[in-house]
Amino acid sequence: MDSKTSVRTYGLYINGEWHEKSVNNDVFNKYTKEVMARTAVAEEEDVNLAVKYAKESLKTPFSPYDRYTVLLKAATALRARQDEIGEILAGEVGKPLAECKGEVERAALTLEVSAEEAKRIHGEGIPVESAPGSEQRQAFTRRFPIGVVAAITPFNAPLNLMCHKVGPALAAGNSVVLKPAQTTPVSTLIFIDIMAEAGLPKGRLNLITGSGSTVGEWLLKNQDVNMITFTGSPSVGKFIRERAGLRKVALELGNNSATIVHKDADLEKSATLAAQKSFNNAGQVCISVQRVYVHEDIYEPFLVKMKEETEKLILGDPMDEATDIGPMIAESEAVRVENWVNEAAGQGATVETGGKRDGAFYQPTILTNVNDDMKVCRQEIFGPVVVVSTYRSEDDVIARVNDSEFGLQAGLFTNDLAFTMKAINEIHVGGLIINDTSGYRVDHMPYGGVKNSGTGKEGPRYAIEEMTEEKIIVFNG
Repeated sequence: MDSKTSVRTYGLYINGEWHEKSVNNDVFNKYTKEVMARTAVAEEEDVNLAVKYAKESLKTPFSPYDRYTVLLKAATALRARQDEIGEILAGEVGKPLAECKGEVERAALTLEVSAEEAKRIHGEGIPVESAPGSEQRQAFTRRFPIGVVAAITPFNAPLNLMCHKVGPALAAGNSVVLKPAQTTPVSTLIFIDIMAEAGLPKGRLNLITGSGSTVGEWLLKNQDVNMITFTGSPSVGKFIRERAGLRKVALELGNNSATIVHKDADLEKSATLAAQKSFNNAGQVCISVQRVYVHEDIYEPFLVKMKEETEKLILGDPMDEATDIGPMIAESEAVRVENWVNEAAGQGATVETGGKRDGAFYQPTILTNVNDDMKVCRQEIFGPVVVVSTYRSEDDVIARVNDSEFGLQAGLFTNDLAFTMKAINEIHVGGLIINDTSGYRVDHMPYGGVKNSGTGKEGPRYAIEEMTEEKIIVFNG
């Protein structure tokens, strides 16, 4: 604890112990701008030490049932501290308190599902005896831990998205070296203590803080890291894949999510959900709605309703129960969004509502009269901005949804079964959500994209498959 300011300084967590460092990084409350914690800045020797102990810990037995017990205890502890950790998340991320408390509950559920899956890892019988000459043989497969997993997590949902990596990795029998986002590490640091109290063996979970560019590079460089799982930008994801070589990599890299509203859609439901899912966490969500394609027959009433719902949203202090949208993660990000909107307006787009910035706050903004080559359509905004366009034919809108380098999730509002089946078959994404927006996710579903949205799946059962290796065993009778 820093005695002068009563701000806690966290060290690195290696092999079950906290290690202080002489250089630390300030973590700011995103609304008040006050320092809320300080975290150690790691050096390469710290990273290598963490990997060393993570590898050594694998020699100590940690049974599936023991993994289940530890993860379930941690889930229970998270729920018991929901209010406390929710307030910490509201400070470090800047999103409304209700959303943050919801994230704690989701993180607990992610651990709970991971715990259950620890007891379900299984193989299958392989009928090798059906091959001529192998009549006397029997075979089956088993899945084994991959080893040391390096987990690099993002700022926007730092607790739950961390649990989506750590929970399955530990459930699968691996050890983890965890690197949280430098701007939002506090909830993760608290989680480390929770895991230790739950009885996690030393070395199974190690935490390194510092710059992503340095710590990430050192993790990639260390060949005792068997797998890298990363959530963040496509540019960093591509760099990781290029440097990982033959090692396993799981990447969740974002999207410019599209939602289609067909002419038979429920206007009230579709417009309300589109407004809600475009702006939660100030639009800083990978599956946040960015592109809305509305059939020309219902475009005008849809836009009126979506504007009405958007203009009800209140910006303010994340700790205030009335607040719907807090500040963005940094003022520089709000400036970037402002520049993108101004560029689109200069190219002919209409700002239907919003379009103004106040420090790190950016008003929820709807743009119309856009073209698909504008930056606000083509790239990932990752801010509280949504573009609304019209379409005429099913083929046209499917082509426009697919005309993207991304493919994480998409939404489709319609009661037309034929169009639904066509969309299922032709829209190229990792997840298609019917009669909801792209922004729907529950934590046990398979979650991951195609194209530049990444590779691999999250959701504990599916992540465990990524984090284990299959071995076939053949008996010659």
